[in-house]
Amino acid sequence: MTAHALIGFLLSIGLLFKACYSDVKCRNDRGEAVDWYIVYKLPNVKDGGKMYLYMDESTGGWRLSNEKIDSKTGFLAQTLKPLLDFYTKKTEGFGYMLYNDQPPNPYSAPSSFGHSKGVVMLDRNFGLWLSHSTPKFPTYRSTEFWPSSGNANAQTFLCVTFPYQQFKEIGLQLMYIHAYSFDSEIPKTFHEELRCVAQRSCYPKQKPWFSVERLKSAAGSTFTSFAKYTRFKDDLYSGLIVNKVSENLFVKSWGKLSKPLSSNCSSRLNHHVYNVKEVELQKRKAVSDTVDHSKWSVTSDGGWTCISDMNREVSQMSRGGGAICTEDPRVGQAFRSLILDYELCKTSHSKAHKREL
Repeated sequence: MTAHALIGFLLSIGLLFKACYSDVKCRNDRGEAVDWYIVYKLPNVKDGGKMYLYMDESTGGWRLSNEKIDSKTGFLAQTLKPLLDFYTKKTEGFGYMLYNDQPPNPYSAPSSFGHSKGVVMLDRNFGLWLSHSTPKFPTYRSTEFWPSSGNANAQTFLCVTFPYQQFKEIGLQLMYIHAYSFDSEIPKTFHEELRCVAQRSCYPKQKPWFSVERLKSAAGSTFTSFAKYTRFKDDLYSGLIVNKVSENLFVKSWGKLSKPLSSNCSSRLNHHVYNVKEVELQKRKAVSDTVDHSKWSVTSDGGWTCISDMNREVSQMSRGGGAICTEDPRVGQAFRSLILDYELCKTSHSKAHKREL
Protein backbone atom coordinates (compact mmCIF):
# COMPACT_ATOMS: atom_id res chain seq x y z
CA MET A 1 0.00 0.00 0.00
CA THR A 2 1.39 3.41 -0.98
CA ALA A 3 1.77 6.20 1.57
CA HIS A 4 -1.02 8.12 -0.16
CA ALA A 5 -3.36 5.13 -0.04
CA LEU A 6 -2.48 4.50 3.61
CA ILE A 7 -3.32 8.08 4.56
CA GLY A 8 -6.62 7.80 2.72
CA PHE A 9 -7.43 4.55 4.51
CA LEU A 10 -6.64 6.00 7.93
CA LEU A 11 -8.75 9.08 7.20
CA SER A 12 -11.69 6.90 6.19
CA ILE A 13 -11.39 4.90 9.41
CA GLY A 14 -11.24 8.12 11.40
CA LEU A 15 -14.39 9.42 9.71
CA LEU A 16 -16.12 6.11 10.37
CA PHE A 17 -15.34 6.27 14.08
CA LYS A 18 -16.40 9.90 14.18
CA ALA A 19 -19.71 8.99 12.57
CA CYS A 20 -20.30 6.21 15.10
CA TYR A 21 -19.38 8.32 18.13
CA SER A 22 -22.23 10.01 19.97
CA ASP A 23 -22.11 12.61 22.72
CA VAL A 24 -25.82 12.18 23.38
CA LYS A 25 -25.78 9.76 26.29
CA CYS A 26 -26.58 9.84 29.99
CA ARG A 27 -23.41 10.88 31.83
CA ASN A 28 -22.22 10.68 35.42
CA ASP A 29 -20.44 13.35 37.47
CA ARG A 30 -17.15 12.54 35.72
CA GLY A 31 -18.67 12.96 32.28
CA GLU A 32 -18.49 9.23 31.57
CA ALA A 33 -21.28 7.70 29.47
CA VAL A 34 -23.60 5.39 31.43
CA ASP A 35 -26.52 3.27 30.29
CA TRP A 36 -28.80 4.76 32.94
CA TYR A 37 -28.78 6.66 36.21
CA ILE A 38 -31.23 7.62 38.93
CA VAL A 39 -30.77 10.70 41.09
CA TYR A 40 -32.61 11.75 44.25
CA LYS A 41 -32.03 15.44 44.99
CA LEU A 42 -32.30 16.18 48.71
CA PRO A 43 -34.66 18.85 50.07
CA ASN A 44 -33.38 22.16 51.39
CA VAL A 45 -32.75 21.45 55.06
CA LYS A 46 -29.30 22.85 55.93
CA ASP A 47 -27.36 22.40 52.71
CA GLY A 48 -29.14 24.75 50.30
CA GLY A 49 -31.10 21.94 48.65
CA LYS A 50 -28.39 21.17 46.07
CA MET A 51 -27.04 17.84 47.34
CA TYR A 52 -28.10 14.59 45.72
CA LEU A 53 -27.88 10.82 45.88
CA TYR A 54 -26.70 9.14 42.69
CA MET A 55 -27.05 5.57 41.41
CA ASP A 56 -26.20 3.80 38.15
CA GLU A 57 -25.41 0.24 37.04
CA SER A 58 -21.95 0.40 38.61
CA THR A 59 -22.64 1.90 42.06
CA GLY A 60 -24.56 -0.96 43.69
CA GLY A 61 -26.98 1.50 45.30
CA TRP A 62 -27.08 5.12 46.43
CA ARG A 63 -23.97 7.27 46.71
CA LEU A 64 -23.93 10.83 48.01
CA SER A 65 -22.36 12.97 45.30
CA ASN A 66 -19.65 15.53 46.00
CA GLU A 67 -21.18 17.77 43.32
CA LYS A 68 -24.13 20.15 43.59
CA ILE A 69 -27.20 19.87 41.39
CA ASP A 70 -26.38 23.10 39.53
CA SER A 71 -22.66 22.37 39.19
CA LYS A 72 -21.06 22.87 35.77
CA THR A 73 -19.28 19.54 36.33
CA GLY A 74 -22.13 17.48 37.81
CA PHE A 75 -24.29 14.85 36.13
CA LEU A 76 -26.87 17.33 34.81
CA ALA A 77 -24.32 19.63 33.16
CA GLN A 78 -22.49 16.62 31.73
CA THR A 79 -25.70 15.08 30.38
CA LEU A 80 -27.09 18.35 28.98
CA LYS A 81 -23.81 19.41 27.33
CA PRO A 82 -24.92 18.60 23.74
CA LEU A 83 -28.03 20.75 24.26
CA LEU A 84 -26.13 23.63 25.89
CA ASP A 85 -23.56 23.51 23.07
CA PHE A 86 -26.39 23.52 20.51
CA TYR A 87 -27.67 26.80 21.92
CA THR A 88 -24.45 28.54 20.89
CA LYS A 89 -23.62 26.57 17.74
CA LYS A 90 -26.23 24.43 16.03
CA THR A 91 -24.86 21.04 15.08
CA GLU A 92 -26.32 19.06 12.20
CA GLY A 93 -28.11 15.83 13.00
CA PHE A 94 -28.99 16.72 16.60
CA GLY A 95 -32.52 16.93 17.96
CA TYR A 96 -34.11 17.71 21.31
CA MET A 97 -37.42 18.27 23.05
CA LEU A 98 -38.00 19.76 26.49
CA TYR A 99 -41.39 19.21 28.09
CA ASN A 100 -42.85 20.29 31.41
CA ASP A 101 -46.35 20.85 32.78
CA GLN A 102 -44.81 23.73 34.77
CA PRO A 103 -42.48 25.16 32.11
CA PRO A 104 -40.04 28.05 32.63
CA ASN A 105 -40.96 31.59 31.65
CA PRO A 106 -42.32 32.76 29.29
CA TYR A 107 -44.37 29.57 28.81
CA SER A 108 -47.51 28.29 30.49
CA ALA A 109 -48.93 24.79 29.97
CA PRO A 110 -52.72 24.29 29.73
CA SER A 111 -54.05 21.59 32.07
CA SER A 112 -55.29 19.67 29.03
CA PHE A 113 -51.69 18.53 28.56
CA GLY A 114 -50.10 15.78 30.60
CA HIS A 115 -48.67 16.16 34.10
CA SER A 116 -45.16 15.26 32.97
CA LYS A 117 -41.61 16.60 32.89
CA GLY A 118 -38.65 15.51 30.85
CA VAL A 119 -35.85 15.98 28.33
CA VAL A 120 -35.34 14.07 25.09
CA MET A 121 -32.08 14.48 23.13
CA LEU A 122 -30.83 12.37 20.25
CA ASP A 123 -28.71 12.06 17.14
CA ARG A 124 -28.71 9.32 14.49
CA ASN A 125 -26.85 6.89 16.75
CA PHE A 126 -28.05 7.32 20.32
CA GLY A 127 -30.26 9.46 22.44
CA LEU A 128 -31.50 9.81 25.99
CA TRP A 129 -34.79 10.13 27.80
CA LEU A 130 -34.45 12.06 31.07
CA SER A 131 -37.64 11.90 33.12
CA HIS A 132 -37.77 14.16 36.20
CA SER A 133 -40.05 15.93 38.67
CA THR A 134 -38.65 19.49 38.73
CA PRO A 135 -40.82 22.48 37.70
CA LYS A 136 -39.21 25.05 35.38
CA PHE A 137 -36.31 22.72 34.55
CA PRO A 138 -34.36 23.18 32.44
CA THR A 139 -34.42 26.97 32.24
CA TYR A 140 -35.26 28.36 28.81
CA ARG A 141 -32.25 28.35 26.46
CA SER A 142 -29.75 29.26 29.15
CA THR A 143 -26.47 27.68 30.21
CA GLU A 144 -27.67 28.34 33.78
CA PHE A 145 -29.89 25.29 33.41
CA TRP A 146 -30.99 24.82 37.03
CA PRO A 147 -33.86 26.98 38.39
CA SER A 148 -33.25 28.22 41.94
CA SER A 149 -36.90 27.39 42.67
CA GLY A 150 -35.88 23.74 42.37
CA ASN A 151 -33.76 23.88 45.55
CA ALA A 152 -36.59 23.76 48.10
CA ASN A 153 -37.98 20.25 47.64
CA ALA A 154 -36.63 16.77 46.96
CA GLN A 155 -36.80 15.73 43.29
CA THR A 156 -36.07 12.58 41.27
CA PHE A 157 -34.37 12.05 37.88
CA LEU A 158 -34.11 8.97 35.68
CA CYS A 159 -31.95 9.05 32.56
CA VAL A 160 -31.75 6.15 30.11
CA THR A 161 -29.54 5.97 27.02
CA PHE A 162 -31.38 4.45 24.06
CA PRO A 163 -30.40 3.57 20.50
CA TYR A 164 -31.88 5.92 17.89
CA GLN A 165 -34.51 3.46 16.66
CA GLN A 166 -36.23 3.30 20.09
CA PHE A 167 -37.35 6.93 19.80
CA LYS A 168 -40.19 5.92 17.50
CA GLU A 169 -41.76 4.06 20.45
CA ILE A 170 -40.73 6.78 22.91
CA GLY A 171 -42.49 9.32 20.70
CA LEU A 172 -45.66 7.23 20.84
CA GLN A 173 -45.46 7.00 24.63
CA LEU A 174 -45.06 10.77 24.89
CA MET A 175 -48.08 11.15 22.62
CA TYR A 176 -50.21 9.20 25.12
CA ILE A 177 -48.75 11.24 27.96
CA HIS A 178 -49.62 14.34 25.85
CA ALA A 179 -46.45 16.04 27.01
CA TYR A 180 -46.31 19.83 26.81
CA SER A 181 -43.26 20.61 24.69
CA PHE A 182 -42.01 24.13 25.43
CA ASP A 183 -38.81 23.99 23.39
CA SER A 184 -37.71 21.65 20.62
CA GLU A 185 -35.82 21.18 17.41
CA ILE A 186 -36.31 17.79 15.78
CA PRO A 187 -34.85 17.35 12.26
CA LYS A 188 -37.42 16.54 9.58
CA THR A 189 -35.72 13.23 8.84
CA PHE A 190 -36.15 12.02 12.44
CA HIS A 191 -39.10 9.93 13.70
CA GLU A 192 -42.43 11.59 12.90
CA GLU A 193 -43.87 10.22 16.17
CA LEU A 194 -41.40 12.38 18.08
CA ARG A 195 -41.74 15.40 15.79
CA CYS A 196 -45.49 15.66 16.21
CA VAL A 197 -45.21 15.54 20.02
CA ALA A 198 -42.54 18.25 19.88
CA GLN A 199 -44.91 20.35 17.76
CA ARG A 200 -47.85 19.61 20.12
CA SER A 201 -49.87 18.42 17.12
CA CYS A 202 -50.80 14.82 17.99
CA TYR A 203 -52.68 12.88 20.66
CA PRO A 204 -54.52 9.51 20.88
CA LYS A 205 -57.86 9.44 19.06
CA GLN A 206 -59.17 5.98 19.94
CA LYS A 207 -59.09 3.31 22.65
CA PRO A 208 -57.19 2.02 24.49
CA TRP A 209 -56.39 5.29 26.27
CA PHE A 210 -53.13 3.91 27.62
CA SER A 211 -49.96 2.30 26.29
CA VAL A 212 -47.43 -0.05 27.91
CA GLU A 213 -44.18 -0.42 25.97
CA ARG A 214 -41.04 -2.45 26.66
CA LEU A 215 -37.93 -0.48 25.72
CA LYS A 216 -34.34 -1.69 25.31
CA SER A 217 -31.54 0.60 26.43
CA ALA A 218 -28.30 1.02 24.48
CA ALA A 219 -26.67 -1.65 26.66
CA GLY A 220 -29.62 -4.02 26.41
CA SER A 221 -31.35 -3.32 29.73
CA THR A 222 -35.15 -3.56 29.68
CA PHE A 223 -37.35 -0.69 30.84
CA THR A 224 -41.14 -0.58 30.78
CA SER A 225 -42.87 2.67 29.89
CA PHE A 226 -46.42 3.22 31.17
CA ALA A 227 -48.37 6.06 29.58
CA LYS A 228 -51.97 7.17 30.01
CA TYR A 229 -53.95 9.76 28.10
CA THR A 230 -56.45 12.12 29.74
CA ARG A 231 -59.40 9.94 28.62
CA PHE A 232 -58.07 6.98 30.65
CA LYS A 233 -59.81 8.62 33.63
CA ASP A 234 -58.04 6.64 36.35
CA ASP A 235 -55.04 6.78 38.65
CA LEU A 236 -51.72 5.83 37.01
CA TYR A 237 -50.77 3.55 39.90
CA SER A 238 -53.98 1.82 41.03
CA GLY A 239 -55.50 1.94 37.54
CA LEU A 240 -52.56 0.76 35.45
CA ILE A 241 -49.16 -0.04 37.00
CA VAL A 242 -50.42 -2.24 39.88
CA ASN A 243 -52.09 -4.58 37.38
CA LYS A 244 -48.72 -5.38 35.79
CA VAL A 245 -46.72 -6.11 38.96
CA SER A 246 -46.73 -9.13 41.28
CA GLU A 247 -46.69 -7.46 44.71
CA ASN A 248 -48.15 -4.53 46.65
CA LEU A 249 -47.09 -1.12 45.33
CA PHE A 250 -45.72 1.71 47.51
CA VAL A 251 -46.10 5.13 45.88
CA LYS A 252 -44.22 8.29 46.79
CA SER A 253 -45.90 11.43 45.46
CA TRP A 254 -46.25 15.09 46.46
CA GLY A 255 -47.76 15.68 49.89
CA LYS A 256 -49.37 19.08 49.21
CA LEU A 257 -52.38 18.10 47.14
CA SER A 258 -55.89 19.54 47.19
CA LYS A 259 -57.68 16.19 46.79
CA PRO A 260 -55.23 13.34 47.42
CA LEU A 261 -56.19 9.74 46.73
CA SER A 262 -56.04 7.47 49.77
CA SER A 263 -54.13 4.21 49.89
CA ASN A 264 -56.18 1.65 47.98
CA CYS A 265 -56.86 -1.90 49.14
CA SER A 266 -59.92 -2.43 46.95
CA SER A 267 -60.81 -6.02 46.09
CA ARG A 268 -60.88 -5.04 42.40
CA LEU A 269 -57.11 -4.56 42.47
CA ASN A 270 -54.63 -7.40 42.10
CA HIS A 271 -52.55 -5.85 44.89
CA HIS A 272 -52.71 -2.97 47.37
CA VAL A 273 -51.45 0.54 46.61
CA TYR A 274 -50.00 2.41 49.60
CA ASN A 275 -49.01 6.07 49.85
CA VAL A 276 -45.51 6.64 51.19
CA LYS A 277 -45.57 9.43 53.78
CA GLU A 278 -41.94 9.63 54.96
CA VAL A 279 -38.56 8.59 53.61
CA GLU A 280 -35.08 8.54 55.08
CA LEU A 281 -32.42 9.79 52.67
CA GLN A 282 -28.82 8.72 53.40
CA LYS A 283 -29.38 8.26 57.15
CA ARG A 284 -30.50 11.85 57.47
CA LYS A 285 -33.55 13.23 59.25
CA ALA A 286 -36.89 11.78 58.11
CA VAL A 287 -38.21 13.61 55.05
CA SER A 288 -41.95 14.26 54.85
CA ASP A 289 -43.84 14.12 51.56
CA THR A 290 -44.64 17.83 52.05
CA VAL A 291 -41.02 18.72 51.17
CA ASP A 292 -40.47 15.81 48.78
CA HIS A 293 -41.71 16.54 45.25
CA SER A 294 -40.28 13.27 43.87
CA LYS A 295 -42.58 10.75 42.21
CA TRP A 296 -41.73 7.07 42.32
CA SER A 297 -43.07 3.68 43.28
CA VAL A 298 -41.61 0.35 44.31
CA THR A 299 -43.12 -3.08 44.94
CA SER A 300 -42.87 -4.68 48.37
CA ASP A 301 -40.38 -7.24 47.06
CA GLY A 302 -38.31 -4.64 45.20
CA GLY A 303 -39.00 -6.39 41.92
CA TRP A 304 -40.33 -3.27 40.18
CA THR A 305 -39.29 0.36 40.60
CA CYS A 306 -40.84 3.21 38.63
CA ILE A 307 -39.83 6.86 38.28
CA SER A 308 -43.04 8.67 37.49
CA ASP A 309 -44.67 11.86 36.28
CA MET A 310 -47.78 11.82 38.42
CA ASN A 311 -49.17 12.27 41.91
CA ARG A 312 -52.02 10.26 43.41
CA GLU A 313 -54.68 12.96 43.24
CA VAL A 314 -58.27 13.18 41.99
CA SER A 315 -57.57 15.83 39.33
CA GLN A 316 -54.64 13.85 37.92
CA MET A 317 -56.89 10.90 37.14
CA SER A 318 -58.06 13.05 34.21
CA ARG A 319 -54.61 14.07 33.00
CA GLY A 320 -52.02 12.35 30.89
CA GLY A 321 -48.82 11.09 32.46
CA GLY A 322 -46.58 8.10 32.81
CA ALA A 323 -43.75 6.20 34.44
CA ILE A 324 -40.55 4.46 33.38
CA CYS A 325 -39.96 1.25 35.30
CA THR A 326 -37.07 -1.13 35.86
CA GLU A 327 -37.01 -4.68 37.22
CA ASP A 328 -33.43 -4.32 38.47
CA PRO A 329 -33.46 -5.73 42.06
CA ARG A 330 -30.59 -3.44 43.10
CA VAL A 331 -32.71 -0.42 42.26
CA GLY A 332 -35.71 -1.91 44.03
CA GLN A 333 -33.74 -2.56 47.20
CA ALA A 334 -32.31 0.97 47.12
CA PHE A 335 -35.80 2.49 47.02
CA ARG A 336 -37.42 0.08 49.48
CA SER A 337 -34.75 0.94 52.04
CA LEU A 338 -35.82 4.61 51.91
CA ILE A 339 -39.39 4.06 53.13
CA LEU A 340 -40.06 5.00 56.76
CA ASP A 341 -43.83 5.51 56.95
CA TYR A 342 -46.73 4.69 54.68
CA GLU A 343 -50.48 5.21 54.87
CA LEU A 344 -52.61 2.15 55.53
CA CYS A 345 -56.00 1.77 53.90
CA LYS A 346 -58.95 3.43 55.63
CA THR A 347 -60.31 0.13 56.86
CA SER A 348 -57.37 -0.04 59.29
CA HIS A 349 -57.26 1.63 62.70
CA SER A 350 -53.70 2.79 62.17
CA LYS A 351 -52.53 5.51 59.79
CA ALA A 352 -49.01 4.35 59.12
CA HIS A 353 -46.42 1.66 59.57
CA LYS A 354 -42.74 2.11 60.27
CA ARG A 355 -40.54 -0.13 58.13
CA GLU A 356 -43.04 -3.02 58.31
CA LEU A 357 -42.70 -3.85 54.64
